[in-house]
Formats: sequence, structure tokens, C-alpha cells
Amino acid sequence: MAREWTDDRLDLLSERVDSGFKLVDKRFEQVDQRFEKVDADIRELRGEMAEMRRTMSQGFIGLAVGMASGFIALATLIVIASL
Repeated sequence: MAREWTDDRLDLLSERVDSGFKLVDKRFEQVDQRFEKVDADIRELRGEMAEMRRTMSQGFIGLAVGMASGFIALATLIVIASL
């Protein structure tokens, strides 16, 4: 059976819709707070990755210098031994 949409029923529907949107707004506030935490975690992770990249670069440079020094020393010994 179809019911007529009276002003009172429309007002009640409007109130229910408004209360539903208030709940949605509260949920979005919670989501926003979670995203703020995720953003902070990502910034921290990026800082740690940059620090690790610097440390690895320094280690590789040190390793390359050590290897080059070793090769030079071996070449020097070979030259001296052949004389």
C-alpha cells in the first residue's frame, strides 16, 4: 500500500539522512587520523632509507678504495719481483 509523503514524514526522512551523514563524518575523522599516522610513518621510513643509502654509499666507496689500494700493492709487488 502506497503511503503519502507528508511534511512530517519528509522531515523525519531528512533527520535520518542528516544523522546518517553525521556518522559518516565521524568515520571520516577516524580515517583522517589514521592517514596522519601513516603519513608520519612514511616520512620516518623515508628518513631511514636515506640514512641507509648514505651509509651504503660510504661503505661501497671505502670498499672500492681498499680494493684499488690492494690491486696497486699487488701490481707493485709483481713489478718489484720481476726486476
